[in-house]
Amino acid sequence: MNRNEALELLSQHLPNKNLIKHSIAVEAGMRKMAQFLGEKEEERWAMSGLLHDLDYEETKDDFPKHGLVTGEILHKEGFDDKEILDAIVMHSGNIPATTDMGKALYAVDPTTGFITACVLMSPTKNIHFLDMGFMMKRFKEKRFAAGANREQIASATENFPLSLEDFITIVLEGMKENSEELGLGKL
Repeated sequence: MNRNEALELLSQHLPNKNLIKHSIAVEAGMRKMAQFLGEKEEERWAMSGLLHDLDYEETKDDFPKHGLVTGEILHKEGFDDKEILDAIVMHSGNIPATTDMGKALYAVDPTTGFITACVLMSPTKNIHFLDMGFMMKRFKEKRFAAGANREQIASATENFPLSLEDFITIVLEGMKENSEELGLGKL
């Protein structure tokens, strides 16, 4: 499956354009994590991010099925990359993340939501001018971007040789590369 086919599948299953933008943000963050970790197949990592919430509309009220339904949908499409499918299930937290791809997806997913909230609350409303000090201050505020699970984000520091600031920077840099597609400003 190529990126255009994946985007078409997303548009069929996710009527909410913000969920598609979120998926693109996670795709970008996963690509950067793959680069950081020296993974040779970064496009596979990116694909896991792009497809990770494919079943969101179907499973939002039955969260234990989140990720599993995506696997069923993708299987019907002839997609059978076990590592990606496993990472998608792992990102939901319904089973522990045991692979680097799964661990990264688990952490990158909420980080993109946190970064997006920071952009929208920043004075410039532009991802290219987002300040790490601003973000770290907001990270400590539990009510700010409350849906972005801080423990899940911080899990990256337990699973990879990164500080929290370094991890957020990696995801941020990935999102900057797709900033116009995400509607988060241009340089």
